[in-house]
Amino acid sequence: MIGTGQTMPLDRGPGFGVYIHWPFCAAKCPYCDFNSHVRHQPVDQERFARAFETELATMRARSGPREVTSIFLGGGTPSLMKPETVATVLEAVAKNWTVPAGIEVTLEANPSSVEAERFRGYRAAGVNRVSLGVQALNDKDLRFLGRLHNVEEALHAIGLAREIFPRLSFDLIYARPGQTPESWHAELEEAIGHAADHLSLYQLTIEEGTPFHALHAARKFIIPDNDQAADLYALTQEVTAAHGLPAYEISNHARPGAESRHNLTYWRYGEYVGVGPGAHGRFVENGRRTVTVAERMPETWLNLVEAKGHGVTGGEVLTRAEEADEFLLMGLRLAEGIDLQRYETLSGRGLSSARLSVLQEEGLVAPVGNARLRATTAGMIVLDAVVADLAR
Repeated sequence: MIGTGQTMPLDRGPGFGVYIHWPFCAAKCPYCDFNSHVRHQPVDQERFARAFETELATMRARSGPREVTSIFLGGGTPSLMKPETVATVLEAVAKNWTVPAGIEVTLEANPSSVEAERFRGYRAAGVNRVSLGVQALNDKDLRFLGRLHNVEEALHAIGLAREIFPRLSFDLIYARPGQTPESWHAELEEAIGHAADHLSLYQLTIEEGTPFHALHAARKFIIPDNDQAADLYALTQEVTAAHGLPAYEISNHARPGAESRHNLTYWRYGEYVGVGPGAHGRFVENGRRTVTVAERMPETWLNLVEAKGHGVTGGEVLTRAEEADEFLLMGLRLAEGIDLQRYETLSGRGLSSARLSVLQEEGLVAPVGNARLRATTAGMIVLDAVVADLAR
């Protein structure tokens, strides 16, 4: 069993994470384009747990021996898993790699599927951080977002999580239809009052292929325009910073030391294996960074794993230029920015001083000492354009 003590202090290394994807949900939210599936018959959790064990062993053969710095059970809705399923998966991770006691082990949960007994079971299995998909703190907007819980259930879940787990995060979605700076300010203040140490605050985006995409195109609802969304983003930065939860990444806010170790591995361009339907991995194999992509359909993935030991159906070996571009795209999301020497090592060249000068004059990037570069608050709002300019 993975140690259930307090989480280890955060270190500065990129890390090596293990991501487990549980693909099932009780209902599909209309804004969601994640790999999640609704099943009206009970899922054979024992069979899926065995498949996770098998695929983890295959990934261990590919990655070689490593020391794991974080484990993340995402979805879908991992809080639909039995605690026994979670325990089996975590034990399989520890069987394949070195897992120090007290590393961050996160499980995503929906307030509608929260039970105290199940939460205690997850805690006993080794989960020490829970991330709750709250999304809004008023019932009208929860209904609009297709959530199965109400505010009362959300606050009950937050209370339980604070009581049972050493660390807690929860998500909110803003820039919702009709949302004003005043209403978002009040909701954010309320959320911070309930937050233990971490908040993920995402702007509502309209993703292709989702029900919201068709409804929005038909003008069944209107979301704040780019200028209004930028104002809400700026307000979010001000309010969270004033309460001691500054942004350490575009959408993530934490008290110092409470940042998500696992997500930092992504943003610091560390390595991770991904296991489960639709999971992605990025790790160094034979000296080159390799991308793995698993089959998205749960039952097809299951059959593949049982037939050949894994469900990976796609992937590639990245070129140095692709690695450097990804490093820029991920690292500039962070308040700490990027290590310029590491970029040069990956790309074989430094960033263009002429482009850097222009972006600095425009107030979009700023140096951090002599060794690092970060995007400013203004730069974060147009980060894709900043990255494209630097990568050219």
